[in-house]
Amino acid sequence: MEFKVLAKDGSARYGLLKGTHGVTETPCFMPVGTLGAVKSVTWRDVKEMGYSLVLSNVYHLYLRPGLDILREAGGLHKFVNWDGLILTDSGGFQVFSLGKLMKITEDGIEFRSHIDGSKHFFSPEFVVKFEEEIGVDIGMVLDECTPYPATYEYAKHSMERTVRWALRSLRARTTDKTAIFAIVQGGVYEDLRLKCVELLSPLNFDGFAIGGLSVGEPKKDMYRITRLVAPQLPEDKPRYLMGVGKPEDILEAVSCGVDMFDCVIPTRNARNGTLFTSQGKINIKAAKYKNDFSPVDPECDCYTCRNFSRAYLRHLYVSGEINAAILNTIHNLHFYARLMEKIRESIKSGTFEEFKRAFMEKISSSQ
Repeated sequence: MEFKVLAKDGSARYGLLKGTHGVTETPCFMPVGTLGAVKSVTWRDVKEMGYSLVLSNVYHLYLRPGLDILREAGGLHKFVNWDGLILTDSGGFQVFSLGKLMKITEDGIEFRSHIDGSKHFFSPEFVVKFEEEIGVDIGMVLDECTPYPATYEYAKHSMERTVRWALRSLRARTTDKTAIFAIVQGGVYEDLRLKCVELLSPLNFDGFAIGGLSVGEPKKDMYRITRLVAPQLPEDKPRYLMGVGKPEDILEAVSCGVDMFDCVIPTRNARNGTLFTSQGKINIKAAKYKNDFSPVDPECDCYTCRNFSRAYLRHLYVSGEINAAILNTIHNLHFYARLMEKIRESIKSGTFEEFKRAFMEKISSSQ
């Protein structure tokens, strides 16, 4: 993997990330394709919107379809017929969310499948092997996702285990075709976050992620930790803020020097009838749109906005039509793609802070 920062505006960075299966500009947003599919849209749609990097999940792919099928298919890219870049989350967050169905030890995580209750085990070494074998461009290490709230002692123990697992992940690596990203943990405790950065930064990882945020903590704490950690990460490596995806949060993190984002918000909200627009969010199922024949967003040129009205989209939603999820998702993902495009252009032109301020004023005035 290659990464170059080509322009800066304050701490905001514009760059290029090149992997085995292509190139993406940063800052970038990764649509979530947990099981090898972005919900409600096709890969053709994803590509036409301008995305070249998507996210999948080791935990879910391991359970279904499983390593044997992915190996027989020739890897994840060939199985799903996506010729762009793929990053896989290690599944650590998903496993920890199983609660009583999982048990953590120094060796790894023992868990029961949410599908059939069968018992499984993830070690840092197994996760790296899985990611390499299915041929993804970027693989996240297995970490211990610190919950919120957590005591200082718990967060310290969790962070230290994450570092030990990161070292084991590096030693397990067998190819440079799959880049490996480390994950900074430490909860909301600044000294633990900085210690984690200090321990991980000198190691030969291809990139660094900030994990354990957007897990229920107050937004002020998420911003505080992002502002603290991002500038301390290696300048020549991509920085990834995991699971954060509201437009205002992306803008704040970009201003701190973050390069990569993922979140289910645009696709999940679309399926629930919430659409992002240049004027803020709208709830398309609201009765006030019953006779509204204007597009969702007059400033948007996506397929949905070019062809259908708010009234029609509301009709589809309240009627339970599958097309509601499809058209809403196309719009939301297109909105995010254009937002990231505008962010990159503003960094290159040295106008990022002005763009950020204008965007925030626009959406706040509509709320």
